Amino acid sequence: MSTLFSKANREIFTGPLNLNNPVTAQVLGICSALAVTVQLEPSIVMGLSVTVVAAFANVIISLLRKTVPSRIRIIVQLVVVATLVTLVAELLKAFAYDVSVKLSVYIGLIITNCIIMGRLEAFAMQNGPWESFLDGIGSGLGYAWILVAVGFCRELFGAGTLLGIQVIPDCVYEAGYVNNGMMTMPAMALIIVGCIIWAHRAINDKQKK
Repeated sequence: MSTLFSKANREIFTGPLNLNNPVTAQVLGICSALAVTVQLEPSIVMGLSVTVVAAFANVIISLLRKTVPSRIRIIVQLVVVATLVTLVAELLKAFAYDVSVKLSVYIGLIITNCIIMGRLEAFAMQNGPWESFLDGIGSGLGYAWILVAVGFCRELFGAGTLLGIQVIPDCVYEAGYVNNGMMTMPAMALIIVGCIIWAHRAINDKQKK
């Protein structure tokens, strides 16, 4: 049990959450961060979907890494990811249809998410199943918290709600407050992501010094 949660394994898990975050450090997965973060709910679902796919794809590829010929490894990785994404999409349609409609084609585009493909190639192909599982979970959650942060800001200031529930009281609107319509535009999502990247790097650079 101690080896499962050794210092090295903990670093594999926590690295993508902060210092090696796929969005703020590697600048990956930006497209979906712009497209699905108008509201908080689809942001959460998208982040969890990527986390599940990344974790289980990493495990499967890690188990197959010694049996798959190098020349077809990318094809095998795509097939594994596509299968998992199809399962996730069908589960969303069955149990969270409204969110599935909001996410539209972006769930299917997880298949080509550069974060997932990058971790399969860079980590799962060289490491064991448990380490790969931790890396997939960490990378997915690292991506997810960025989406949640962006979705939180865009829905709160763009619509005055969170998860569809009004949180800015009517008295504030009566005093003259107006929702920021720019928050619903992809350009504002890019600005928020840029601010998060700037803050993340500034904080980490200060800690390193």
